[in-house]
Amino acid sequence: MKNKILSVILVLVCTATLQAQKTIGWDDLAQVDFSIKFIPSFGAEFLVPNFSDHVLALDGKEVMIVGYFIDVSPSENAYVLSKNPMASCFFCGTAGPETAVEVQFDSAQSFKMDDVVAVTGRLKLNPDDVEHFNYILTDCEAQLMK
Repeated sequence: MKNKILSVILVLVCTATLQAQKTIGWDDLAQVDFSIKFIPSFGAEFLVPNFSDHVLALDGKEVMIVGYFIDVSPSENAYVLSKNPMASCFFCGTAGPETAVEVQFDSAQSFKMDDVVAVTGRLKLNPDDVEHFNYILTDCEAQLMK
């Protein structure tokens, strides 16, 4: 009897864990428009996001997304996940702010530039701090995709 109860509890916990994480794609993050806003502290204009209702519903949720790993400054634990590889200039051309996510890990990562990784973390929408990306994943864990 105890084994049956433990089995049921284990199934419920595993099911809840699987439901808590939502897999998203770059098309989800592309559901955003941008407007220009002057930021007095920088004395410059910046693109600021106007997130769609779909994206707003993801704020604070645990999500998983697959992309190219960009090690911006490994010594400072600064990493980006991108829709495009660095070799394709992830930050220029037709790529916009919605094609990259700031990823925050508790420790240094050993992935190589342009490794394809699946990153899981809590999505934070950033509409106004121009010193960070519009999309930030916190408490991240990553797995190399083969």
